[in-house]
Amino acid sequence: MTTNKKKILITESMSKPGRALLKERDDIELIEFPNMISAKDFEALLKVQAPVHGVALGATRFGEPELEASRDMKVVTRIGVGFDAVDVPALSRRKVPLMVAGSANSPSVAEQALFMMLTLAKRGAEMHSLVKNGEWATRLGRLPYDLYGKTVLIVGFGRIGTRTAKRCLAMEMNVQVFDPFKAAAEIKAAGCEPVGDLDAALPHADFVSIHCPKSPETIGLFNAARLGRMKPAAYLINTARGGIVEEAALYDALKSGKLAGAGLDVFEQEPPPHGHSLFELPNVIIAPHVAGVTREAVDRMSEQTALNILSVLDGEPIRQNVINHDVLG
Repeated sequence: MTTNKKKILITESMSKPGRALLKERDDIELIEFPNMISAKDFEALLKVQAPVHGVALGATRFGEPELEASRDMKVVTRIGVGFDAVDVPALSRRKVPLMVAGSANSPSVAEQALFMMLTLAKRGAEMHSLVKNGEWATRLGRLPYDLYGKTVLIVGFGRIGTRTAKRCLAMEMNVQVFDPFKAAAEIKAAGCEPVGDLDAALPHADFVSIHCPKSPETIGLFNAARLGRMKPAAYLINTARGGIVEEAALYDALKSGKLAGAGLDVFEQEPPPHGHSLFELPNVIIAPHVAGVTREAVDRMSEQTALNILSVLDGEPIRQNVINHDVLG
């Protein structure tokens, strides 16, 4: 190995398209690490391999200790779009860009949100079960619902929220959007109705679909008070991040009949503990944080991650994928 090679650590979950782009370069050395590596082991790996110039992360945490262990970090990337496990201020202090996979997984998450809406409204699990269990005659007592004509409130109008809105509009739903960081004109141009007050909008929504980032401002955004403002026939969908919805409050609302159902791809603790209270409820559908991890999305995200790394090493970072813009000249 020549001494001028840049050493890039990549998680084992990075798929072939991304690897291929990096392997084409003779100035890069790739080192693979397990996606579920412990913080202690990851820091030790960085120290052994130092200097490390770039890293492609899955779920691994990254902050000051990892930066120190790397010794010459140039770019930190996520094979995804969430970055709550990364200490962004620590990266900014060292002028290291944090990059995400842009819109690579947004179609997949939007599809999952719509799938959960449809599964709950059409009572998919119940209909499947009654046919299998010889309860055909009871079907008219458990009628499903249409999305047609219903109101969906989309919380967060970024890459995923906008795509979810398009799919809901195609189902002929009335689409309302709450996003204090988006101009009303932009929301209206997308065929949706902007709402400025979340609490005022909740009582009118048949479905609420969460697509905002996890931040100090959004942790616990859907607490007992907000869930209590939703109508009893409404459904809550969370494909964003665990912690935005308070699970104990959600359980109480679902158990008491104050909320019709929920679809959850994310949890406060991941994986959630065995025997979690929400698991026992028939009006909840759950998934293991895979909304944005379809076969196609993994390839798109891996490829974009590789392009992100190369853009920084080549001195021309893809600006729209950089989270901490303060590091850019």
